[in-house]
Formats: sequence, C-alpha cells, structure tokens
Amino acid sequence: MASRREFIITGASALALSGAIFQSMQGWLGEAGQYAGAGLQRPLDGPLAPPPDESIDPIAHALNRCTFGPGPGDYARVAALGVDAFLEEQLAPEKIDDGLCDRATARFSEPWWEPVGEAYEEDDETLSPILRRVALLRAVYSQRQLFEVMCEFWSDHFNIDPGKGDARYTKIDDDQNVIRKHALGNFREMLRASALSPAMLWYLDGRANVSRAADEKPNENYARELMELHTLGVHGGYTQQDVMEVARCLTGWTILAKKDDGFSGNLLSPFKDRGKVVFRPEAHDDGAKRVLGTDIPAGLGAGDLDRVIGIVAAHPSTAQFIATKLGVRFIADEPPAAAVAAVAQAFTNSQGDIKATLRALFTTAEFRAATGAKFKRPFHYLVSALRATNAETDAERGILSYLERMGHMPFRYPTPDGYPARAPHWHATLLWRWKFALALANNHIEGTRIAREKLQAALGGETALMATLLNRQPDASERDAALKSGDGLALLLASPAFQRC
Repeated sequence: MASRREFIITGASALALSGAIFQSMQGWLGEAGQYAGAGLQRPLDGPLAPPPDESIDPIAHALNRCTFGPGPGDYARVAALGVDAFLEEQLAPEKIDDGLCDRATARFSEPWWEPVGEAYEEDDETLSPILRRVALLRAVYSQRQLFEVMCEFWSDHFNIDPGKGDARYTKIDDDQNVIRKHALGNFREMLRASALSPAMLWYLDGRANVSRAADEKPNENYARELMELHTLGVHGGYTQQDVMEVARCLTGWTILAKKDDGFSGNLLSPFKDRGKVVFRPEAHDDGAKRVLGTDIPAGLGAGDLDRVIGIVAAHPSTAQFIATKLGVRFIADEPPAAAVAAVAQAFTNSQGDIKATLRALFTTAEFRAATGAKFKRPFHYLVSALRATNAETDAERGILSYLERMGHMPFRYPTPDGYPARAPHWHATLLWRWKFALALANNHIEGTRIAREKLQAALGGETALMATLLNRQPDASERDAALKSGDGLALLLASPAFQRC
C-alpha cells in the first residue's frame, strides 16, 4: 500500500499542474464534452459493494492481476462467485457472453473475417489504426478479461511491427488466426501458426529464406528469433550452428506478394492469392540436419518445419522461458524461482497447454502473496482507469493520444522483442499519467466520457467510489487527501496506489 507521504506528494504534484495541463490540452483535444461512443456504459445495476477492507484481499488481487482492472460491481460479483470459480470462468471465454464488447467493435468486424488477400484492397493506412482501436475497445469492454490479457501477452511475445512491408496488410490476419485463436490454447500450435503467419514471414524475412543452389546461404533472421524470443530464450542453450540448421529447415516457405509470386514471374489474380503462404520445394534445403542435438533426416521437405517446432517447443529451456515471462506478467518483475519452476513443470507436463499452465500459476503461494506490487504498464493503467470509472470511449485519437505519449501504442513496437514488461522502462511516463487522470476525471478527452455524479451516486458516495477505484478501502490519509484536494477522482487516478496492481 502506498505510504501517506507518497500519496500526498503525488497528489499535490498532479494538482499543482492542473491549470497548465488543461490549458495545454485544449489546443489538441478539441472541445470538452464531445463524444462519439454513446451507449457503451456497463449498466450500474446489481450488487455494487466495493471491497470492505483496507488491504487487497484475494478477490481484489485476482481482479487486479487477471483483468485489465475491475469495473463497478466486479468485486461484488466475484465475491459471490468465488475466486477459483471466477478464474475457471475466465479460462473458458467462449462461454462468456460478450455482447457489450461485440457492440463496441461491430463497425470494425469486417476486416477480421475477410480472406487475408482481400486486406490488400484496404487503404494500408487504415488497417493498423483499426487494430489499435479494437485492442483498446476489447480491453475496456470485454467480459473475457483474462483472454484479452493473454492476447496482449502473446502479441508482445510474437511481436510484429505492421509498418514493415506487407505486414501492414497481414497483421490483422495474424492477430485473428495466431494470437486470438491460440491465446488460451496450445503453445506448440500457436508457435506453428506464427511460423507460417504471412505477417511473421514478412516481418522476420522468412519469405526470403531460400536455398536454390548449393552456395546460397539461408536467411537466419526468423530462426534466430524463434529460439531467442519465441522459445528457448537468449540463454536457452542453443548455438550459432543451431540457428543455421533451423534456418535450413525453414527454407522454401514464402508468401505470395502484391504483384507476383517471386518464382514463376506470373502476375497473380487481383487480390485472390495475395498473402497466401506456400511451400516451394525447389527453394528448400532437403538435406540432413541436426538441431539441438536431434537429427532430422534428409528428404522430409515441408515436414522439416514440424520437426523444428516440435524440438523447440518441447525443450526444457522453453518451459523455463515461458514460465518466467508469465511470472513477470502475473507475479512480480523478478518472479520467485519456486513459482517459475512449478509453472514450467505444468507447461511441460501438459505439453504446452496454456490453460493448464495458468492454472498452475494461479495456485502458487507466490502469486497469491504478491499483492499491490506490480506497476501497471501504460496500456493497463489507462484501460483500468476507463473500466473503474465505467467510461464510454470511441477509442479514437483523443484517448489514443495518451497511449502514444506514454510510449505504449498497441502494435507499434519496432523490434521483435515486444514492449518491455518490467517497471523501470515505464517510470518516465508518470507526468502523462497525471495529465490523463485529470483529463478523464473532468471529461476533457474528446470521444471519452464518464458520468461522474451518476457513478458516485450508484456506488453510494465518495468513499465507496474511492474503494471501487482502489479495489480496497482507502486508508485515512488517502481519504483525507482526496476529500481536501478539490478533485478527489483525479487525485486517486493519479495516485501510486492506482498505478499498481
């Protein structure tokens, strides 16, 4: 829990800036009160009782870590359901009605369901913004919160910058058919889908990995990242020779480009086959290979890919690497070794079943004890504020501008390691967090609105609102500072306590 001194210093700093902040905002946010996303508030009915204690209890902890932040009434619902039942519910997202999220994203649904080739018909400057807006809307409005959390996790793990080549047309397909299809499925299946993703083949040059002559050296870019970032980890025990051998195994897989297929020289039918992944036997090194101590015989052709995926997915270093990354996301920036070992064992025993791996993590004593210590990344912080205040948003420029200034715009990280997970990288974002808190509390974000008085009345007063925001009862110093500040909502949203989970 944040100390009284820490809370008051943060609050005083934020409020001291308020006059200058609002003046500077008006030039680029437009007229206050404009809103284009009406009708998307969650109904304030049913039990809305907030947590009763000043400490973060197991219910509040599960909501803090396994969602992008609770909204009004979530604590009461999970208290009635039970933490274990809530987690099991979240691990079966297909059974959860998500009508509000469906309505919020309905206008963007078409690009997710068209064949990847038809994405080339779209303006390439509109597809990436759609991805970003939909990611924000889903995080804010979806009832399938753990699923959305894991989609963000895997999007960083298998990061693709849509700004490279035809990835701008194919990343939407990758989001749908790699990340979202497998986010709570099987790691090996997701890894294979990623290896053959048109967007990944563009981003890490797999499409250019060919061996059509004895002296033609394979492109090693994807092979290196496959082992360093997607499976074993940088210290996972592979060598440069393993990188070369994996690159040989993956030769011949390519993606049909915008104008021709790169082999026959024939022009493609307009849009029909663009983005299609194909295997070219004549561009594949079909000789014998040896990867991580395992022999792969000659003559397997396209089957080399499945051999490689099987080897790296089952490697002990992969279990350790994935368990550590999950520990960083759900437990602590430096997750305890015992918890990592338990999660890695579950990953191995289940052959990469993600649900089984998460169940093991959530039952560790280390997870249950790690309350209030994680510093929210900017996306998590912003979304948690929108959810806690029951905000409506159109996810357009007004709100996305804050993510941009905090350095955490979805699908814009340029390197394949994805956005950093640990807190130190994000400490420099505090000023823009304060600006966001003030703007949100006072409806100065174009396209985003909160019904402040209605929310406070429905919850039962200002103290209940504080408890809903903090996911625990405020202590005396927090309550006193908020009541005296003149803008308690902004102060709480800017406080260190709210920026942690």
